[in-house]
Amino acid sequence: MSYLERSMHMLDESAAQPYRLMVGSKESNRYNSLQQQQQAHDQQQFSLSMMGDSVLDSVQDVSMLRTVDSERGGPLSGSQMSLAAGTVSYSNVNVRESTKQLCEEFLHVVQRHKNASDVFEATDELIRTLEETLVPMNNAAKQLLPAGRERHLHAEEMWLNAERDTWRLMVCLYRDRLVTQKQDNEMDDLPLVNSEQTIISHLYGGNANLREYQMIVDWLEQMTLHQNQTELNHYMGRTVAWENTLHQLLEVGQTAFGSGRPLVKSLDPDAPIREKRPLHDLDVEDQMQLAKRVFLDIRQGRLKEAQIKCENYGQAWKAALLEGWRLHHDPNYEGKTDFATRESIEGNPRRDLWKKFAWQMAESRMLDPYTKATIGSLCGHLDSMVEVLSEHSWNDMLWAYVKIQIDIRVESEIRSHCIKSYLPMPDRYWNGKKSLEQIFDALEAHKNVRICTAAKDVDKVIQKYIMLDDIPELMRIVDGWLEGTEVVLIPQMLRFLTHFVLFLRQIGKTFQEDIGDRVIKRYVEYLITLGASHMVAFYTAALPPNMQLLLYSRFLDTITDSLQRKQALEDAYNFGLDVPTITVYTVERCRLMEPENDESAPTASGTLTELDERKIFSLEWLTFYPEQRGELLWQTNTLIRYFLARRSIEAARKTFAVIPADTMELIFTHYGSKDDIPCREEVSIREYLCYQTYLAAIQGYNDWSHLFYNGRPKPPPVVKISNFTERVTSEHREETYRKELSSWEERIGDVTTLTRDLLYNVLLFPEAGWLVDTDTMKPMPEDDEDWQNRAVQMENLRKLCIPEIVLLLHQLHTLTDRHSENLLLADVLSSESRKLYSVFPKHKLAETLTKIAESSLTLMNNRKDPFVGDGAKK
Repeated sequence: MSYLERSMHMLDESAAQPYRLMVGSKESNRYNSLQQQQQAHDQQQFSLSMMGDSVLDSVQDVSMLRTVDSERGGPLSGSQMSLAAGTVSYSNVNVRESTKQLCEEFLHVVQRHKNASDVFEATDELIRTLEETLVPMNNAAKQLLPAGRERHLHAEEMWLNAERDTWRLMVCLYRDRLVTQKQDNEMDDLPLVNSEQTIISHLYGGNANLREYQMIVDWLEQMTLHQNQTELNHYMGRTVAWENTLHQLLEVGQTAFGSGRPLVKSLDPDAPIREKRPLHDLDVEDQMQLAKRVFLDIRQGRLKEAQIKCENYGQAWKAALLEGWRLHHDPNYEGKTDFATRESIEGNPRRDLWKKFAWQMAESRMLDPYTKATIGSLCGHLDSMVEVLSEHSWNDMLWAYVKIQIDIRVESEIRSHCIKSYLPMPDRYWNGKKSLEQIFDALEAHKNVRICTAAKDVDKVIQKYIMLDDIPELMRIVDGWLEGTEVVLIPQMLRFLTHFVLFLRQIGKTFQEDIGDRVIKRYVEYLITLGASHMVAFYTAALPPNMQLLLYSRFLDTITDSLQRKQALEDAYNFGLDVPTITVYTVERCRLMEPENDESAPTASGTLTELDERKIFSLEWLTFYPEQRGELLWQTNTLIRYFLARRSIEAARKTFAVIPADTMELIFTHYGSKDDIPCREEVSIREYLCYQTYLAAIQGYNDWSHLFYNGRPKPPPVVKISNFTERVTSEHREETYRKELSSWEERIGDVTTLTRDLLYNVLLFPEAGWLVDTDTMKPMPEDDEDWQNRAVQMENLRKLCIPEIVLLLHQLHTLTDRHSENLLLADVLSSESRKLYSVFPKHKLAETLTKIAESSLTLMNNRKDPFVGDGAKK
């Protein structure tokens, strides 16, 4: 009798009963000590549709496609989606539009679940959102897919699959870390007992690390399960194993496609090994395909389905072999009072014997690799699984390593607390114990380039440190991604990382907040390109005030439509941003911008540069809220000073026009009375009126100049008169000309008087004078740099503009023969009450006085009073 026959003979009847305690599958009741609610929720999470690691195993960099060995085949190649099997072209634009919509949907989810108690409801909803995005995306692409070809995923879609799986991993791990571990009371040491189930239930209840290992295995199995839905219906409904061999043995010489080699003479499970003879070639092929499929079911956590396949194929012995690992439990020893009935025994009472022989099977060279891997996954034999999985994915290898760690820890616990004596396991079994850190190190140093490269992918790195619960190290790596160029973080990665940071903050996890802020900042910079103000405002509000100021101001710079500007400020206000500070900073930053090239300053009549227009338009940010009208005046005055210093009158006029007509009324209404208006607003109002007076004077002079030079009627041309008709026509033209000239002279006289008054309004500005602050009892911040600059600029403008106004007045009087009024102008300049002469440079003052003296001389030559100015003054 072979070792396999002996081991099968010693199995208890109960070993063939399925649906019992399981350590490595979903049917396990290993969480008996945990709360029923938690168990139900985890089961619900794991039953959700999931896509596996393979979606990203084909990515070398998350934004690039990695080449897959197209020659690798077999059912297990389905555990990673083959990108070499064929591609289909579909709209990249549609994919990107769908992923952009996720930004909006994620925002709605986060807004609905702001409380810390809602964190897992939020993550569950995020997972559903991703699933709802992927399903139609996948269905739409499949409609264009030729038969027999697989899809070629876009980088965005690859990431969405990985992101969904990562959220699921986070949910199960952190729910256990935050809920279950906090609810677990300190458990007493378990005394020696007879039930392996009781021991392991106690172990799972008190060992958080083991629970997390099991969650990781479950998570990896579910990803593969929902990625590979194809069933091998070829094996369904068949009850006889090795039928081709059986047929040839029964119908010797009558088989159409018989084997030329001598076949086995018996059909028991050990016959091929014992007789060293093969099966029929077709049976060998079928046996290999079945072995692959059974192992894939084990990889997917579907032990029951694997057993059903074996039974349907006529290999019930193989299904029974997969039962031998189950933990033994005899309820008849648990303090029963009714000894008349005997309850069924669960599990395998000689599990140690089964495990010893299973280990030998996994080491045997006589079995195919997939059968050895199947047995090895149930008895803790890593090498047999690695032999099959090392050419597959990072997830497959991680599953093998972690599953082995669970087996070793379970076995160690059983042997430490059970009163039974067990057959010893080989030293290689116990030496396989590793920590998660050691497992990840092994994957990063794996000889398969594909696996070690995948270990550096963004999603794998994130999943690794979530499993290790080493968030600080993960954030340091993320910071390197943000600053470096080796990893290209596509917008969807930034969206995930941002919500990952928000998730950590919501659960109170400690990590480097400054790195989290930089992650959110990068995401906001992407949202700015989308132009969605509510999204920009929400995520900006999660940043420190200084970053809020810089980022939202940058966003405001991109908006030109007035309605959109107003909406952006409303969104900022609704999400708690400091709108007044942000708008003022935006206006000041724009005002301080310098042209990139050496643009010449525009003249008074010249066109404005694009930068000038932008500076003027930025003032609109201060017009939306009445309480900011005082700041609007201050900033407008500052910009007008800038333009007047450059002699850009048109720019100053457009700047002045930005201020709404009701500004003064709103300021007085806001503060209640004139006495309550702060000093800053008070001086701003006076300065605003100064510019109003000056711009009106300049505009008046321009209108007068246009009328004087261009409005004067032209005399009719002199023509030779040869008849009466021509004489009448000529006289009519002369009469018309005299009337038009008389009308023009009357108009020019009125306009001259009006223009003179407008110009004098500047020179005779009330109280202290034009651009001179009045004395006030209200405190003025003398040490403030803005105030100091303002005082200097206003004094310089007085020196620039007042001499200009005086010269314009002199020219006005001279051209209209009002020389006597030039003498009055001299009296105004020399007045000690205003001291206008003090703003003139000496040479310009001398030039002005010379011009006035010329007017006096003209009066004298015309036999008029050359001193009419003094007389008028008296």
